Amino acid sequence: MYQNLAVLAALLVLYASLAGALESKPVNGPLLFLLAGPSGLGLLNLSLDRNDLRLLAELTLSIVLFNDAAKANLAQLRQSRSLPLRLLTLGLPLTLIAGWFAAWLMFPRMPWLEMALLSTILAPTDAALGKAVVSNPDVPADVRESLNVESGLNDGICVPVLLLLLALLTEAHSTMPFALAGYFFLEELGIGVLTGAALALLVGGLLRLSQRHCLQIEAWQQLVMPALALLSFASAQALGGSGFIAAFCAGLLTGYLFKRETQPLIVTGESCGEALSLLTWVVFGAYVAPKASQIMAPSVWFYALSSLSLVRMLPVWLSLAGSTLSAESRLFIGWFGPRGLASIVFAILILDAPLQEAGTIIACTIACVLLSVVLHGMSALPGARRLGRSARE
Repeated sequence: MYQNLAVLAALLVLYASLAGALESKPVNGPLLFLLAGPSGLGLLNLSLDRNDLRLLAELTLSIVLFNDAAKANLAQLRQSRSLPLRLLTLGLPLTLIAGWFAAWLMFPRMPWLEMALLSTILAPTDAALGKAVVSNPDVPADVRESLNVESGLNDGICVPVLLLLLALLTEAHSTMPFALAGYFFLEELGIGVLTGAALALLVGGLLRLSQRHCLQIEAWQQLVMPALALLSFASAQALGGSGFIAAFCAGLLTGYLFKRETQPLIVTGESCGEALSLLTWVVFGAYVAPKASQIMAPSVWFYALSSLSLVRMLPVWLSLAGSTLSAESRLFIGWFGPRGLASIVFAILILDAPLQEAGTIIACTIACVLLSVVLHGMSALPGARRLGRSARE
């Protein structure tokens, strides 16, 4: 136990000290933590069961969803020619359809619901892995904002789709699977939305009251947002709803109501989310990766490469048709859709689902994430410089 703790602490110190240099390199933080597990360099010897893994994944995703939603610029989405709105309302659905079609071509024996599940798992992009691009001043501001807003919201949008598919798969043996699954989905969605909104209003009112009467202490104030994320998640789960929807809605409402007031308060929440994310990469390599027996199948890697390229780039190209962006900018946005934490957590959440092709789905997730970490890491800096030169010419 202490050896594992020492290794994890050393990795955190190493990454925290060198994050600026590592984020734009192929061997970045996520890959470093993934390789530290038993399936990589063997530095860690973790003994985890599915409940431990699921709890870590759920807590990580709830905080990340809350933070991403709280930082979202909803005013940007309301603009009539908003690029992020195009990516979320047109690009994301088209990506889900394209991913399902690619799975149908490459895995003909896979049930169609599981094809849709695989497409949903690999649809969200990772904001953390895209930092090398969205923080690069060489990239035009509209491109950076589009990628940043899209990656912050698409994982929250995919959560209800994932829940619906899991409900349909769980109730597949029933005589009325779609009716039962639909009821289950609406119940989870409704309870999640109401719980997240109610708690955001309650905590927001409490914050305003404490500010008015000078009752706050800055050190403790920093814990309000991560605590609200966990409170929303746990309360909705206890009431029979979706904690992920609750955390996402609480973040959206908090960011909308309090705008810039929340930005200083989510710094600690972002740090907690980053640390939990890196730990999730470790346990993903330690527990999930060895269970993907189909990882060496050529069809798995071909699907993963297709998911990163054509399955995303064509929908993005179509969704941005008619915009003011150049062809090179549209291709750039289509390529820089890295897959990471959301896909990993989604894969962990389906471990207990009654799936016929669970091994193939997990193998495709592993292959896609690994390819994304390396390929997007290698191409981030050269791609940003090339786009910057083209924009200046």
